[in-house]
This record gives sequence, C-alpha cells and structure tokens, in this order.
Amino acid sequence: MLEIRHLTKSYGNKVAVDDLSLSIEPGDIYGFIGHNGAGKTTTIKACCGILGFDAGEILIGGHSMREEPMECKKMLAYIPDEPVLYDFLTGRQYLDFVADVYGIPKDKRDEKIRAGAQAFEIQGALADTIDGYSHGMKQKLSIIAALLHDPKLMILDEPFVGLDPKAAHTLKQIMALLCAEGGAIFFSTHVLEVAEKLCNKIAILKEGKLIVSGNTADVIGDASLEDVFLEEETDHV
Repeated sequence: MLEIRHLTKSYGNKVAVDDLSLSIEPGDIYGFIGHNGAGKTTTIKACCGILGFDAGEILIGGHSMREEPMECKKMLAYIPDEPVLYDFLTGRQYLDFVADVYGIPKDKRDEKIRAGAQAFEIQGALADTIDGYSHGMKQKLSIIAALLHDPKLMILDEPFVGLDPKAAHTLKQIMALLCAEGGAIFFSTHVLEVAEKLCNKIAILKEGKLIVSGNTADVIGDASLEDVFLEEETDHV
C-alpha cells in the first residue's frame, strides 16, 4: 500500500531523513515513533506529496509519488498534527469543498457527512464558521473530510492530539475498520501506549535514521514499547 525506498531529505546541511526504507502492507496499522526532530513529519509530508525529497522513491498502491502524484493522492488521506482549514467557511461548506475536489456526488457526500458528523458528535456545529471551532473540533472536521473519498491509505501525524477520549476511541474504530477492509494506516505518535496497543507493526526513527522496525510483538518481545524505545535511543546515541 505504501512503500518507502531509500528516502533521503535534507534541509541545507542537515539530513532530516537518511536512506529510510519501509513497507506498509494492506491491513497494517503501522506506528512511526521518534523524538521531536527525528524526521517523522518530514517523512509523512514526503509520502503525501507535500514535500519534495532528494533521493529515493515513494510508492502508493504501486504508483510513484514523483511520477504520478495525482493517482497517489486519490488513494490516500492525510491528517496533519495541526488542522489546516479555511476558517471563514462553515464546517459544512468546508466538507462540500473537499467533496468537490474529489468529485464526490451529492447523495454520497451527504451520507458520508451525516455519518461522520454523527460519529464525532459535531452535527450542531456544521453551520458555524470554523474560526469558532476548538482545536478538537477542527481535528474532528479534518478526519471527516479525509474520509469522504474512501481512501485506501490513511497517513496521520499525531492524530490523537486534541481529541477527547470518546473521539479518540471513534478514530481508533475507524482505523481498525479501514484496515479490516484491506486499507492501511501509517501514523506518528508520541503516545507509546497507544502504539503498543493499536499497531501490528512499528518503526523507530532517530535523527533521520531507522533504528528498528517490524512486527510489534517481535520488536517488543517480553518488554514494553517504552522500554524498547528508551533502550534503542540509548544504544544509538
């Protein structure tokens, strides 16, 4: 579903991502872990076509992000850590705008918007302008918008930040359902307990380099993800 081959990205003299290779298969909920500045967001933005990269290749469903960006973007949904929305629009107007971009017919969009708003309990806020939304409400709107075109791959950067416990639980259910239907999830998080419980695979990044990856059970063994993370960080100092 997502294949990262020898990805390298620099900012001036600083190498943000260094020869990174990962493979996310259909059905995977893949956790991407590392300290601030490890290169997680740079990797995620490159995978979504937001950032260019210096070397390597990114494939979405077999399509090259370099050569076929539109085909790639039709298949994926990206949810950033900070919602980037048009604050002058109402919630409903924003969702209609996103639906127009993807060419979603009115009957289908109405059904998807109704279901999403109900799941995240923001039905009453869709007529309000987004500038009055809290961070959590903006995050919920971003998630609903991201799901309108039935993506096969969801790429999320710290998706649970700002969500209340019920909304976080709803998002986890959506992620699990998407993967059960043959989709895949690739997301970064600082919450190691969430990654340990939710992800069937994990990767740990340090200073742009992959230091460990694989099935969660194999990586953790008899320890906890927190223990493994701290040990790997120390070993690679």
